[in-house]
Formats: sequence, C-alpha cells, structure tokens
Amino acid sequence: MPTALRYGPYRFYFYSYDCGERRRVHVDCGNKSAKFWLDPDVALSESRGYNRKELRDIERIIRENLERLRNEWDAFCGGNAHPS
Repeated sequence: MPTALRYGPYRFYFYSYDCGERRRVHVDCGNKSAKFWLDPDVALSESRGYNRKELRDIERIIRENLERLRNEWDAFCGGNAHPS
C-alpha cells in the first residue's frame, strides 16, 4: 500500500485490491481512518474517528492535490483501474 501523499499528520494511500473499482484514497492519522472517492467528484465514503472539522480539512487537502492523487492512482493501478 504505497503512500501517495503526506500532508501534515495525514497519510494518503491506496490498496492494491481497490484497483478493480473506481478511484479512491485512504487517509490515516494515528488510529483514525477515512476513505474518500476521487471520482466523479471528491466524496467521503467512510470514516472512523475523525470529527467534522478534520474531514473538511482532509477533503480540502484532497481537492488541492486531486490531479496528483488521480495520477498516483493511475500509475499504481495501471490498466486495472475501473473507469469512473
């Protein structure tokens, strides 16, 4: 599970078993975890432990780095990525 981005206390990464589905990113900080869809628009899928402010901050970071995260996903998943 490669790290696609580190931003402050947050680690953004992918799982290889995600490649058969639409693009998403997992975000961890300590014992907190969340998953955000990257397509067709950024959207929270699930969250454990984060409060609303943290989730807004994470979404902002994802939006600011969306092209990079999508490119990292495509490079990691190669031709196995599910179309958005």
